[in-house]
Amino acid sequence: MQDAATQLDQLDSAAAYIKQLRARIEDLKRRKQAALSGNTVGCSSSVSAGDYKSQTAALPVIEVRHQDGTLDVALASEAGRPFRLHEVMAVLEQEGAEVVSASFSVVGDKIFYTLHSQALCPRIGLDAGRVAQRLRGLAAAATVSTLLT
Repeated sequence: MQDAATQLDQLDSAAAYIKQLRARIEDLKRRKQAALSGNTVGCSSSVSAGDYKSQTAALPVIEVRHQDGTLDVALASEAGRPFRLHEVMAVLEQEGAEVVSASFSVVGDKIFYTLHSQALCPRIGLDAGRVAQRLRGLAAAATVSTLLT
């Protein structure tokens, strides 16, 4: 009897998870369509591809997303003021995240970084706000050291 109850609980949680994934897929499709049409409503980024060159004063860009025990970090910087990837990874590890993958690409005079990580201890979780604050501090320190040299 109790085994049937746990199976029903598992089915209920699986159904709820599937609904959550479907909602996320719909949201991502809507954001993709908005980005492709040039409309930034509902997008996390306020810079569309067409006016990116005019927004270079906004660099560096730091975006941290936290969802379901994962932490995704997207960074953009000028080629003359790059992030030190090992320092970014150290911040994530100090905040309790294990870096699963990290990559970067250079486009013109911009460098784009993407890091995917997960919580070392899912019960404790991750504080995306604190990670973003520390990364902003890292970017500010790099800017100051670049200006001094």
